[in-house]
Amino acid sequence: MSFFGISPEIYAYVILPLLIFLARICDVSMETIRVIYISRGIRYLAPVIAFFEIVIWLLAMEVVMQDLSNIANFMAFALGFAAGTYVGLVIEERLSIGMVILRVITTEESEGPITGFLAAENYGVTRLDAQGSRGSVRIILSLVNRGDIPRITDFIRTVNPRAFFSIEDVRYVNEGVFRQEGTGILAGISGSGFHRKNQ
Repeated sequence: MSFFGISPEIYAYVILPLLIFLARICDVSMETIRVIYISRGIRYLAPVIAFFEIVIWLLAMEVVMQDLSNIANFMAFALGFAAGTYVGLVIEERLSIGMVILRVITTEESEGPITGFLAAENYGVTRLDAQGSRGSVRIILSLVNRGDIPRITDFIRTVNPRAFFSIEDVRYVNEGVFRQEGTGILAGISGSGFHRKNQ
């Protein structure tokens, strides 16, 4: 018996495994994004993603369970899981969802340009004097958009290549200074000032 002129062997060992592989990429990448959404407090999209994720997973699992002797299906299922994890992380990186805490530990000389750059971007900046193992340092704290991190860190490396900085996820913020959309140096136009908002 053939399917649309395709031999049963090709259908069983090529077409079906390929479909399983693609289905697993879809459902695992959706799972990765769903977990990221949950961790960042985006509650409304997560259930929608979960619904389609489990439907796709059930369809793929049903095909695998129908023919347990087909090793190609098992390999496609496993490879799809691995590829889906990678694809999900790439999608999440492209989306650049949410805000992060930027913590910079630097010298007094390079502290000024860094805080000036962040202020020009309309980001709130907190500066602290601290004592490090090699002497006095300045700690700079700022809550920034995830999508701006590459350009901000590039600027920090330009000003002080030896500056230490760390980035942490933020789930919830309240009463802070945030950059308005379309303002600041990174947006290509001058900023219009700070604004405060509740989230």
